[in-house]
Amino acid sequence: MNIEKFKHQHVDILSRIDQLRSLTHAGVEVDATAIAQGIISFSSLIKLHLAVEDKALYPALQRSGDATLARLGQQFQDDMGPIAQAFDGFARRWNTAERLRSDPQGFRNDANTVLKRVYERMQRENREFYPRIEEAQTNAVA
Repeated sequence: MNIEKFKHQHVDILSRIDQLRSLTHAGVEVDATAIAQGIISFSSLIKLHLAVEDKALYPALQRSGDATLARLGQQFQDDMGPIAQAFDGFARRWNTAERLRSDPQGFRNDANTVLKRVYERMQRENREFYPRIEEAQTNAVA
């Protein structure tokens, strides 16, 4: 399985987190429209990424014949559930400029919590999960 697409999506997701951080630092009230649009776009990207993982990556790992990799994939899939749910709630709460302007500190607090979890998850996949998949593929070919 080629996981390059997933890795590229991670780069895009991490870049969007940085963009939202920059806009927030510039001022939630000032950039509320851009932040709301960014959240909507970001939410679409996250949903696509999770759907492809659920429909392609995790099932492929279950069929791989590598019990350790299958368990790791199941663990990562299970761990993602609460993170995805928290992100979905975040995206629904903060997808309009009016909501952002009405509670900029609430947005900042929520963004710090939820986006930190998404960021940490992407980093963990990049450090622990994807290299293990690539290693298993290399060993299977050798």
